[in-house]
Amino acid sequence: HVQLVESGGGLVQAGGSLRLSCAASGGTFSTYAMGWFRQAPGKEREFVARISRSGGRTYYADSVKGRFIISRDNAKNAVYLQMNSLAPEDTAVYYCAADSYYSGRFYAEHEYDYWGQGTQVIVSS
Repeated sequence: HVQLVESGGGLVQAGGSLRLSCAASGGTFSTYAMGWFRQAPGKEREFVARISRSGGRTYYADSVKGRFIISRDNAKNAVYLQMNSLAPEDTAVYYCAADSYYSGRFYAEHEYDYWGQGTQVIVSS
């Protein structure tokens, strides 16, 4: 099993930026497609972004498209989420997730097999 640990969360003002990191260990990182999800208080976990195992394809939720960028460095066993133009509605716990076998629904949380503990992002206005 792969273990995932997120970092980089914190408090930021609206319009600012944060870069989240997810470090993987215990598995062959390059064999996993990776995703970012988020969960705001009182709301369900929602898809944010996904990157293929090679890094060649990316997918974004409409709510973050044009503002967030997902990337990965397989040599470092890491995936990143660069978040720009942050708004209060981006406030959530952000989770890194690994997908060992693609079933065709990249946006569904049940597509992913392994999850990190999450990192808190708070955007103030």
